[in-house]
Amino acid sequence: MGMLVLALGLVLIVEGLAYALAPSLVERLLEILRSLPLAARRQTGLLSMVLGLILVWCAYQIGF
Repeated sequence: MGMLVLALGLVLIVEGLAYALAPSLVERLLEILRSLPLAARRQTGLLSMVLGLILVWCAYQIGF
């Protein structure tokens, strides 16, 4: 459970940094995402999930 809280905290830190340091970039990214078809957004989300899972697995394998 502690590892899950740690991971969530790290995600929130990275998300917060993006909004704090480059809010206009975030707005442009959201506009681009709105213009993509739903299937492309779904594929991007699934790809992100798989990449995250791979990173978590790698961190677990090296002992984090």
